[in-house]
Amino acid sequence: MERILNYTISAADEGMIVLDFLRKQGFSRHILTAMKADREALSLNGQKAGGRTVLSCGDHFRVRLLETVPADGILPTPLNIPVLYEDEDILVVNKPADMPVHPSLGNYTNTLANGVAAYLETKGESCPFRCINRLDRDTSGALILAKNALSAAILSVQMRNRQISRTYLAVVEGIPRQSGTISAPISRAADSVIERRIDFENGESAITHYQLLEVKNNHSLLEIHLETGRTHQIRVHMGYIGHPLPADYLYNPVYGTFKRQPLHSLQLKFCHPITGTPMCLMAPVPEDMSNAF
Repeated sequence: MERILNYTISAADEGMIVLDFLRKQGFSRHILTAMKADREALSLNGQKAGGRTVLSCGDHFRVRLLETVPADGILPTPLNIPVLYEDEDILVVNKPADMPVHPSLGNYTNTLANGVAAYLETKGESCPFRCINRLDRDTSGALILAKNALSAAILSVQMRNRQISRTYLAVVEGIPRQSGTISAPISRAADSVIERRIDFENGESAITHYQLLEVKNNHSLLEIHLETGRTHQIRVHMGYIGHPLPADYLYNPVYGTFKRQPLHSLQLKFCHPITGTPMCLMAPVPEDMSNAF
């Protein structure tokens, strides 16, 4: 796949060299290095350009971004993965519950990566699997995939700078306060490669905000906003305050109403990596959670 980007140079960028302009647009050092192999990568007003070429107001600057990352060998497998939004740069999907994101031991063809590969194949497209916000196997909801290296680089910076707003719905046991903020650092449990725990001495900062929405049968529906994005953050934090998610095989394997941890990535708000347009995408609430209330 290739991505053609066209820019009209503004007065604000008058006199800037091409390399500095590209860095300003979010091109990483890795992308710029990979572009050196493509002699047709840069053109200015229809003529070849180089990294030191000086830009003038009104110039038409064209960039060709070729896929340089080799195929990751993921086997395309048709799966039911609803698409919430798609364009040349991003693909936002509604990940079903009980679906791993990446292939692993015992999960070779049943993952989100397999399903996305099959979906793109039907469109005659192919690109490495670039996941921006990861979700646990049993967590459903909105998830962003980057379709080229530039969108991946820009979205990764947004995620690192906490510029991607994530809203979750969760069902927990018991009835917490009407609202609250949990600030408790999280680290990997010493005897597990998967499990996380609260660790005030060695853990990484983790902050979760929640709002109580509804109560039924001694279970509470919460709206949750993440300020940080640690592995298992919501699951660990809610257990820490005494209101764990039911049916959480790792932290609270109590099954009844739910067969999986009732956690759903409801909404993602971010700026489009290429156009800068504000985006707000929502994933419909799954039946197991909506039926419980």
